[in-house]
Amino acid sequence: MRIFIYVLIAIVLINTILSIFVVMRTPRDIAATWAWLLVLILLPVVGLTLYMFFGRGMSKTKISRIQDSYSQGISNALDRQKALITKKSHKFPADIEQLVNLFFSLNASPVLTSEKPQIFTKSKDFFDELFELIDGAEESIYVEFYTIYADKVGHKFRDALIKKVQQGVKVYVIYDGWGSMGVFRHFWLPLRKAGGNVELFFSSRYVITDFRLNYRNHRKIVVVDEKVGLIGGFNIGDQYLGLKKKFGNWRDTHILVEGEAVRALTVRFIMDYNATVDRKKWLEYPQIISTHEIANPISRSNTYMQLVTSGPDERIDQIEMGLIKLVSTAKKRIWLQTPYLVPSDSFSDALVSAAKSGIDVRIMIPSFPDHPFIYRATQYYAKYFYDIGVKIYIYNNGFLHAKTSIFDDMVSTIGSANIDIRSFKLNFEATEFIYGEKFNDELAKTFLDDIKECTELNDEVINNQSGWEHFKQDFSRLLSPIL
Repeated sequence: MRIFIYVLIAIVLINTILSIFVVMRTPRDIAATWAWLLVLILLPVVGLTLYMFFGRGMSKTKISRIQDSYSQGISNALDRQKALITKKSHKFPADIEQLVNLFFSLNASPVLTSEKPQIFTKSKDFFDELFELIDGAEESIYVEFYTIYADKVGHKFRDALIKKVQQGVKVYVIYDGWGSMGVFRHFWLPLRKAGGNVELFFSSRYVITDFRLNYRNHRKIVVVDEKVGLIGGFNIGDQYLGLKKKFGNWRDTHILVEGEAVRALTVRFIMDYNATVDRKKWLEYPQIISTHEIANPISRSNTYMQLVTSGPDERIDQIEMGLIKLVSTAKKRIWLQTPYLVPSDSFSDALVSAAKSGIDVRIMIPSFPDHPFIYRATQYYAKYFYDIGVKIYIYNNGFLHAKTSIFDDMVSTIGSANIDIRSFKLNFEATEFIYGEKFNDELAKTFLDDIKECTELNDEVINNQSGWEHFKQDFSRLLSPIL
């Protein structure tokens, strides 16, 4: 019996030492580090299995592969624009100058113009535009989605790409294997046979030999002929067209981009594609040159954009940092839409400070879950922010999947990143930071229209929730660092 106790103590000590060594090798949020340590120590076998799949950091080889692609893709354009800023050839309005400089210092993106950007909030309008753009393609189609399902809409999408390949258009597709679970190689075989190029994003390719499931490509980008681009929250599948009874109306937001800003989307896609394929298959990068000076102040008719991306390949979470900067410097309003509200402590503190300073802070979330634990955590944080004075709107007309933000009168964002730890620190994301009063007004109008379909969170709504509901919310919140 004594030997058994000694062996057990030895196993616990070894497990604890190894757990500390393994977890602390990967830079991450302190709360997440402690969460993984507790899982590994208290659940030695189960915890190790979970960590192998969900907890390990990205390998240095993969990081260097992305950064090698990055250095060829966008750094030259950034260097040119930084030189213009130094020479005072470009001048930014005071209310966005610090944000622009922040992204410059992070080497995130140059500032580029966009001609008459269009906002799509209705699924039918988005898919009509998507298929029209594909049908009109003459040279190339670049597609990058987190989810492409092999259902009615997915087959229509694939067949539209096959048709264009047969017409001589070059087609390149990147999709995430985890987000497109259930879509097997035979679904893409007709497109490949026709001459199209279809690739699993590199973090999805080696699930058998490399068990990391935590790092997903959540970006949703389409570029046609390197002249028109789409970026936002829609994926490809029946549910995103509102054809699934479970979700009903699918409320999302995508933006159509033309002009210089399309080049940034093109470069982002090529960076991801080149990080996925062998070097001999690499695509060439277009040259990004900003031909317009940045007006001071920016006129109502002009719109400028910085495409900001983030992922586990970056030591600094660029999208989160940009949003925190905007929250911290807002003077009038902060309006957010997100399906998942599980923010980092840094973002939460900035939002609390803004709300307590008298800023008009509003957050819109869905009325039902697509992922139970995340939704319960979202409900927890909704109550938390409500208690400190934030207006919380619960969207009732279907499922709200939009990822948008509106700051004061000048800055807006649309992209793939949710207000949650996964988007901020784990996923590969892409968000347009958009500068211009006219666009800001237009996006604000869509927010106000959506409020008409919402229930505002209040004491009565909270008190009507059962004790079991409150327990699930509190428990899910404890899991937030690793959700």
